[in-house]
Amino acid sequence: MKSTLFLLAFVAIGLFFAARTDAQSYAITNAKIVTVSGAAIEKGTVVIRNGLIESVGASVTPPADAQVFDASGLTVYPGFIDALTSLGLAAPRPVAPGGGGQAAAVTAAAAVQQPTSNSNYPAGLRPEDEALTELRGGEAQFDAIRNAGITTVLTTGRSGIFNGQSVVINLAGDTVSGMVIKEPFAYHLSFATLGATYPQSLLGTFAAVRQIFHDAQRLQELQKMYAANPKGMKRPDADRSLEALFPAINGQMPVVFNANTEVQIKRALELLKELKLKGIIAGGQEAWKVADRLKAQNVPVLLSLNFPKRTTAANLDADPETLETLRFRAETPKGAAKLAAAGVKFAFQSGAATSVGDFFTNAGKAVEGGLRKDAAIRAMTLGSAEILGVDDRLGSIETGKIANVVVVKGDLLGTDKYVTHVFIDGKYYEQKEPPKRDDKPVGGAVAPDGNVPNIGGAYGIMIEIPGQSLAATLTMVQQGNSFTGTLVSQLGTAPIKDGKVTADGFNFTTAVEFGGTSLNIAVKGKVTGTQIAGSVDTPQGTVPFSGTKNP
Repeated sequence: MKSTLFLLAFVAIGLFFAARTDAQSYAITNAKIVTVSGAAIEKGTVVIRNGLIESVGASVTPPADAQVFDASGLTVYPGFIDALTSLGLAAPRPVAPGGGGQAAAVTAAAAVQQPTSNSNYPAGLRPEDEALTELRGGEAQFDAIRNAGITTVLTTGRSGIFNGQSVVINLAGDTVSGMVIKEPFAYHLSFATLGATYPQSLLGTFAAVRQIFHDAQRLQELQKMYAANPKGMKRPDADRSLEALFPAINGQMPVVFNANTEVQIKRALELLKELKLKGIIAGGQEAWKVADRLKAQNVPVLLSLNFPKRTTAANLDADPETLETLRFRAETPKGAAKLAAAGVKFAFQSGAATSVGDFFTNAGKAVEGGLRKDAAIRAMTLGSAEILGVDDRLGSIETGKIANVVVVKGDLLGTDKYVTHVFIDGKYYEQKEPPKRDDKPVGGAVAPDGNVPNIGGAYGIMIEIPGQSLAATLTMVQQGNSFTGTLVSQLGTAPIKDGKVTADGFNFTTAVEFGGTSLNIAVKGKVTGTQIAGSVDTPQGTVPFSGTKNP
């Protein structure tokens, strides 16, 4: 009897402490609070408990059990939202470069491995495909993005005509179920071709997209008629792809068209009007040219912050850029202000930029281009949440909303910005403040502590695998003698682990997905000016890489 009572008491104590752990609360005090949904609070407190914002205001008192962060001189924002990415998705199956028999064989093999479907449409033209099925759990993959202050993203695939039904996720949680905020959000389409099968031209793509929606409308009508009175009527064929489009043709799910040029956007708007779909434009680099039509059709824009850059070297031997190219590069940062002036709803997205820093830097360029600063902040917080349909739980600092909160030192859109605290779903992610950098350039790089070079930035590299070259982007975010970041290639996004910088170079480890298997690799290299070179140590041997820092 005594042992039973002792056991019950032990369990009760355990449950008590577990409850105390789950109920961990935080209080951010003495901060300027940009609520976004209302007026800024010049000096106030935000209390976080159980993953939610418990209270916010100028007169809020921190609870006795709260871990208190004094944020004097700092600014609190809602967690920032990247409105279109492919973050968290499993690596695509590698495809051999070049054409001919080898490429055809790989494509055929991939097709054989496609899951069985009753769809009458080829892979790449199947709207039933969902990003959720490719989503991987594990928050370590988001370190660099999260450290920059981005807490939520919309993610979907990048390949095919139908890229997949997207999902809104928080960049926290070790399981997929712990990350998902909303699924599915929308269908995503790109004006692409399928190569070896129809459609093989852009005109064919427009025709195929139009036809599949008309076919879905017709199938739904037939199914309703058959359900009402099946006698004497041929049973309609089942088709997974067409049935997947029913929510779109019924106005229950939006259709996102990836379109950057004026011509592409106009064609997308024509399809949306003809098919009576609820639509969104993603990319939208020339959306400002058709702002009136976007406003008239009530079509919002997921506006890319991946602004065009000059790719040719600025030297006397480089070919001169055309006037049209120069104008495009100059006008794109002004697009957000023109959309705002026309009353078009828009949210900011990274546009597959190679550096997370571009998200905020280019938002600053949009402000320089005429956009109000508060409108820029809204486009990456509450404005995004509204378009994504999650503004009832994200996007602003309000009581009862999910505790996605970011604390920033310095100007958010300036070069001196530093994220000091990040909370996602109420979980605190400790940041390490970078060392002060008062040193002068040494050999083309800056030594943060006088001993190690500054290797931070995004590099376009080529990994020389025997028999082929693998293009990749290596992004390194340096903090003193250590760094985080990502290695992005056709094998997917691999987060950097254990990044170290020495006077002689840098090294890190990571894991890449290949053929369904995770391979651990070790990378070491050296940055000289804008050039980078080194080696990748894999279980199959060591291969070299080299590249150049992106401008």
